[in-house]
Amino acid sequence: MLIYNYSCIFRCFKLLSKKKTKDLNVFRINILTTSLNGLCNLDQKVVRRMKESQVESEAFLKEVEKRKIENEYIRLQKKMRLSRLQAIPDDEEAGTVEEFMYKDGVKEILKKLDEDLIGLKPVKDQVKEIAALLVVDKLRRNLGLDTSVPSLHMCFTGSPGTGKTTVAMRMGQILQRMGYSRSGHLVLATRDDLVGQYIGHTAPKTKEVIKKAMGGVLLIDEAYYLYNASNDRDYGQESIEILLNVMEENREDLVVILAGYKDRMDKFFSYIPGMSSRIGNHIEFPDYKVDELVSIAKIMCRDLEYEMSPEAEPVFYNYIKTRMNMPFFSNARTVRNAVDRARMKAAIRLFNKATDVQSDGFVSKKDLMTLEKEDFVTSDELISLSNDVIAE
Repeated sequence: MLIYNYSCIFRCFKLLSKKKTKDLNVFRINILTTSLNGLCNLDQKVVRRMKESQVESEAFLKEVEKRKIENEYIRLQKKMRLSRLQAIPDDEEAGTVEEFMYKDGVKEILKKLDEDLIGLKPVKDQVKEIAALLVVDKLRRNLGLDTSVPSLHMCFTGSPGTGKTTVAMRMGQILQRMGYSRSGHLVLATRDDLVGQYIGHTAPKTKEVIKKAMGGVLLIDEAYYLYNASNDRDYGQESIEILLNVMEENREDLVVILAGYKDRMDKFFSYIPGMSSRIGNHIEFPDYKVDELVSIAKIMCRDLEYEMSPEAEPVFYNYIKTRMNMPFFSNARTVRNAVDRARMKAAIRLFNKATDVQSDGFVSKKDLMTLEKEDFVTSDELISLSNDVIAE
């Protein structure tokens, strides 16, 4: 729209006032109307911009005032904390470590962990270090010292059957006893539990699993399967993004433990650096040695109210030593399968013995509780079955 200023309008009317034709009068009216409309529009824009500027200015002043109040609050909090700390004698006792370890049941859980797991000293040492950090943090809190919840998200690396699930369960109990977790329960999940098969399916699945784990521990086994580097449109990426957000925003109410083989987990972290930065504790689970696996078998038998006869021990030792060098070996899981198979063979042996025509049918308590050497697969039998080892 053409806009005339006041001096232009004045000159136009001065020139046109000497003419007295009808057309010129009409032209005068048009110029006047157009200019006045233009000036009105200009005034409205100026007023609107002034109002917007005033609103922005008021918002800015409010933000400045808010920050002043927040800074003053922080300053007063620091001053009060400093005054409180200065009032506490240097030799003031916050309590003993032993008292907290016993009162909160941490000592009992660590003892149970020692009983449940044979070997794995590096793992147990790291669990004790985490427990020690939590105890000291609680002692500091008792004196009013600054405390902040450390990053308790973890990564467990190692072969299958090395006790990762057991350690995760005990860790949840420690966190619950120490007040860092509401319930300390353990939720196990894999890619199938978290990732959907079509658009819009992944987010609800992931959020449902997280909801179940809130207040406890979420153990994601073989976590590297969440990310498919060869497919940019894989739905696992959506699940990872949700997990990253929850691990940051809800770290005081959920502990996430990622588990899997070390080399694959390292590769996974290289693809998802945000995940690696959120993991505060990396614990590596070594493979068991032969003697340790034999001890695990004895513990399993004891828990099931069985015992391995002295003649059966060397048979099982040679079996597990051979089995370790064959495909699909899974440490303690393989041992459990061997013990379960021995129990089944013992049951068949006792049944056949009791139903034999020459037997009186009597079965003693010792018979029911003992696993003999013939109940276990020998190393020679295992080698002969090597092609079918996955099913043995």
